[in-house]
Amino acid sequence: MRYLALVVNYDETLASNGKMSQDCLQALQRVRISGRRVILVTGRRLDDLFEVCEQPRAFDLIVAENGAVVYSPRSREQVTLGPRPSDRLVQSLRHRNVEPLDIGEVIIATHAAHRGVLHDVVWKHGLEAQLIGNRSSVMLLPAGINKASGLEYGLRKLGLSRHEVVGIGDAENDHSFLERCECAVAVGNAVPSIKEIATLVTSGENGSGVVELSDKLVADDLRELEGTIERHLIMLGKRTDGIAVRLAPYGRNVLIAGPSGSGKSTLTAGIIERLIEKDYQVCIVDPEGDYTVLRDVVAVGNPSRAPSVQEVLSILEDPTINISVNSLGIPLGDRPDFFAQLIPNLQAMRARTGRPHWLVLDEAHHMLPETWGHAGSSLPQRLGETMLVTVHPDHLVPTVLAPIDLVLAVGSEPEQTLKTFGQATNRELEWPSGLSHQRGQVVAWFVRDRQPPFAIRPELGSAERIRHHRKYAEGDLRWHSFYFRGPGGRHNLKAQNLTIFCQIAEGIDEDTWTYHLRRGDFSRWFQFAVRDDFLADEARRIEQRADIAPWQARKMITELVDSRYTLAE
Repeated sequence: MRYLALVVNYDETLASNGKMSQDCLQALQRVRISGRRVILVTGRRLDDLFEVCEQPRAFDLIVAENGAVVYSPRSREQVTLGPRPSDRLVQSLRHRNVEPLDIGEVIIATHAAHRGVLHDVVWKHGLEAQLIGNRSSVMLLPAGINKASGLEYGLRKLGLSRHEVVGIGDAENDHSFLERCECAVAVGNAVPSIKEIATLVTSGENGSGVVELSDKLVADDLRELEGTIERHLIMLGKRTDGIAVRLAPYGRNVLIAGPSGSGKSTLTAGIIERLIEKDYQVCIVDPEGDYTVLRDVVAVGNPSRAPSVQEVLSILEDPTINISVNSLGIPLGDRPDFFAQLIPNLQAMRARTGRPHWLVLDEAHHMLPETWGHAGSSLPQRLGETMLVTVHPDHLVPTVLAPIDLVLAVGSEPEQTLKTFGQATNRELEWPSGLSHQRGQVVAWFVRDRQPPFAIRPELGSAERIRHHRKYAEGDLRWHSFYFRGPGGRHNLKAQNLTIFCQIAEGIDEDTWTYHLRRGDFSRWFQFAVRDDFLADEARRIEQRADIAPWQARKMITELVDSRYTLAE
């Protein structure tokens, strides 16, 4: 299910002249019966709302006082999210003859005609407060409190995020919460500024518009809108003609494939970064620790400690936390069984909360090998919003390749990569004439659109190489380690990471250093083992300089590594 909650404004949206019709009540009941939550947001005070709304239990939560109060009709628990108005402030407003004057737990409300007086009083008292319009009314609230902040609190209470929410409203004070909803809807009688930000405007006004939206939501989960909300699309890159290529954040599965060292992790990290920027929760299964230092990602597990399924699930309960599950502590042969335990729990969590929004499996052939006998019973029928990263697409379980919507082929042989995928899924590849590998490009194939593959220049993340800092500076490159051997193989000193490399480089004898320098071994290691083209190019320039002594080259290369990977930290 795409949308798990409907958020409804009260006056002039759900209700007309303060009253909710029986048709509206029945529509909300249908939404709840479908398994969705219904949340009411209103500028009214709770006691005022209860006087006009006869069925408060029609809602799972009520966000009142324009976001300042959150109330549970079932438990009758009330949470106030701001301070009470001071007596001094209230007295000042009464002294200025502000009438009517509605005083709530946090809110102060009056007619819009008194806006100037409220502004003067706020200025006089030096308050950090805001004035919010609501058609013919104006509200005074502490800074930072609005319908969006109240809704955010309520959603976290329900274990949901804003991406599972459809919101509908009509007036200026609905602007904040509608912008936070994944899908914003305006009733037919909404003010122009609300209609401008809405993805959908109902033909019906007031409660009729709510009934119209409720019926569409229950009928097909607003399928007609999927992939059309521009602000949610994830930028992948641009075609050679400059046209942007974007990915819908829901209902898509992606395969990123190519040889080792081709840049798959860099491409994947950029996409993950943009998902996180838009508040989509990401769960990464990360067998080599490539993503543990991505911004706003919590790393679980390390080479000496295996993560647990329960640990992963408990962290993901917070919608604001993204997680990287480092499986280096799990023996290679046991990783499919770990994933077999993890995936049904993640799918159950998705059914309940809609999260994690995206699942990323790096080195996916380790988790879902073609020979794995439990695939049929463990894998869900619909994997959903999953990114698979692999060197060998043909080594994956065929059932997990079948729902792939987009393949991104990385590296020097994109045609072969896509052919391998096509053979594994019984899809025929029509390779366009003139399409070939170009440095800095990847080839995209939207397999369900029946379009031929095309080249794109991918959008890079702002922290493109941050993943190197731990893995290559402090980790263990194992068989990709650098060995200081020198002429005649007199040494066998292993540098398993860049920190050890610099330590050995600073103490190794001149002959051994010069031997590797003149052979170009350093730049070659930086390029093919560390996978840092910039570092390799700079080191190669130093290696080829005839105007500097080997000790100077040693100092320049170690300082280059140190500055790029901040080894002192």
